[in-house]
Amino acid sequence: MSNLPSEPEFEQAYKELTSTLESSSLFKKNPEYKTALKICAIPERVIQFRVVWEDDKNEVQVNRGYRVQFNSALGPYKGGLRFHPTVNLSILKFLGFEQIFKNALTGLNMGGGKGGADFDPKGKSDNEIRKFCVAFMGELSHHIGANTDVPAGDIGVSPREIGWMFGAYKKQKNLWEGCLTGKGGTWGGSLIRPEATGYGLVYYVQHMIQYASGGKETFKGKRVAISGSGNVAQYAALKAIELGAIIVSLSDSKGAIISTSDQGITPEEVSFIADLKVQRKQLTELTTSDQYKSKFKYEEGARPWTKCGKVDVALPCATQNEVSGDEATALVEAGAKFVAEGSNMGCSQEAIGVFEANRKEKKGEAIWYGPGKAANAGGVAVSGLEMAQNSSRISWTSEEVDTKLKGIMEACFKNGLETAKEYVEPTEGEFPSLVAGSNIAGFSKVAAAMKAQGDWW
Repeated sequence: MSNLPSEPEFEQAYKELTSTLESSSLFKKNPEYKTALKICAIPERVIQFRVVWEDDKNEVQVNRGYRVQFNSALGPYKGGLRFHPTVNLSILKFLGFEQIFKNALTGLNMGGGKGGADFDPKGKSDNEIRKFCVAFMGELSHHIGANTDVPAGDIGVSPREIGWMFGAYKKQKNLWEGCLTGKGGTWGGSLIRPEATGYGLVYYVQHMIQYASGGKETFKGKRVAISGSGNVAQYAALKAIELGAIIVSLSDSKGAIISTSDQGITPEEVSFIADLKVQRKQLTELTTSDQYKSKFKYEEGARPWTKCGKVDVALPCATQNEVSGDEATALVEAGAKFVAEGSNMGCSQEAIGVFEANRKEKKGEAIWYGPGKAANAGGVAVSGLEMAQNSSRISWTSEEVDTKLKGIMEACFKNGLETAKEYVEPTEGEFPSLVAGSNIAGFSKVAAAMKAQGDWW
């Protein structure tokens, strides 16, 4: 990787994967997989384009658009579109690389990709965002399709933006097909899709808790710290509350709110926060609301990990590298037993090192870490189910989709668990490494498919 331009986020994702593959027995048992890794680390295709659009003052604006089509061994490229000023090729390559193995773990026929633009929706009118979506799809439409590449939403791209892009694709191509997921429920979208990443995260952690306790414990009574306050954080909070948990925190880019109530954050408060997000307002609004200001402590410029007191479960659900090494140590000291990522690469490499060292040293009393490529796979899993419904021209009920989602998350957990036992061989009393098991399971599946298709030999 040393001959590439500096791409820190992608390099971190690559090192995180390779460190677990190299420290396991995978390459000893399958030395030829080193060749597969070398080839898999380079995208099949990177598309970069300009997006020219007109603002409300009739002035021309231009942004950079991207689509990284990373790997199609298991199916059409699949991964979200992100509209945010920080978007660059390094971030999209990191997300696309992670997506390859996450999608493999779902068991569905999906390859890995990611895309977006350095467009900032904040401060833009609805009309300007619509114009940008149409202009963006003007180029992207040449490179996607139901059997080629099926993007979804991500940061800055909600079902509203998906709708505008879908309409533009349909007009340009004269095709009604599942070219995007995250669509509206009345025109091809899947029920449970908005909830899927958050729900799936909680289902995954549920299996961690049950395994660690020998089936004796659940979420009931557990103090759960969550970062973020968007879609993933909201639905993770709601599902955990439904299962009896006490939610002690949420956060946004400006700071964190810590519940001062014994019952934690309530579903009504989550609903209020969801409305704030729709209005693009900050969580500071809670501190000025007569209804809620007495129920929260606001920590300006801080993440919640060092501010919550005792914590049983930590769920980073905001963005990449949102748990540092020092914060990981603080979570260990706060008594956390389970950490699982609702965001992609939510924990820094230093934080993962802290968790994994603790897992080995303390064994049955350790903190146990669930990586995002397994723990937050629920969103793309239901996107895959949306693709299946579109192909069949049918719609499943909420119960049907939720049942399939639970099955997929259980399979993700068990696959990582059993693969870790096979290739990392935990000592007696030690929790298996879910990060190593998930990396090896996802990579091995993709590498085998690539070999079968002649991508390496």
